[in-house]
Amino acid sequence: MAQYRTELLALKIAPSHCDLLATWLFQEFVQLPSELKSAIRANEIVPIQERLDELVAFQSFVDDIRLMDISPGFVRAHVITQNYICFVYLGEALFQKLRKPSPPSSTLRKCSEFLTDNPVRAFRNAIAHANWQYKSDFTGLVYWSRKGDDKDAPLTQWEVSQQTLSFWQGLARTVGYVVYSALAE
Repeated sequence: MAQYRTELLALKIAPSHCDLLATWLFQEFVQLPSELKSAIRANEIVPIQERLDELVAFQSFVDDIRLMDISPGFVRAHVITQNYICFVYLGEALFQKLRKPSPPSSTLRKCSEFLTDNPVRAFRNAIAHANWQYKSDFTGLVYWSRKGDDKDAPLTQWEVSQQTLSFWQGLARTVGYVVYSALAE
């Protein structure tokens, strides 16, 4: 995640944490009270190891795709799978659960809040409700979502560049790997 130092600094992540983000997230997570970690485990329908296995399997898929001369169909399948895993799957299974118990000034809390607030929250909802499309030049995605929880509010159009989306995805996967690896120990 060191390549996203500028983006991490914009989230008010301490400069010393940016280059070693996974290490800091791990240290902060393991320092949470054991009853909070136990509560995360206890509220899981799917075992923690199974969640971690999904992330590892997804990474294997990503690594395999990079080695292939892939067709546009594979690219599109990769995009939707990655967005689902990073924002819908991890958002519901993990990020919402980490947000409140993490100390307010912690890197873990800042990352969890970012991954559950707009514009990422809106993107997650657009993916879950099929309200997205590629930009006409394929440099990113256009999506539509409500800004808040009011179901009667109009949909708002948003855009995300591929570079920004890659940061969001990388951050989501980093938090997911770190926390599930710590919980699986």
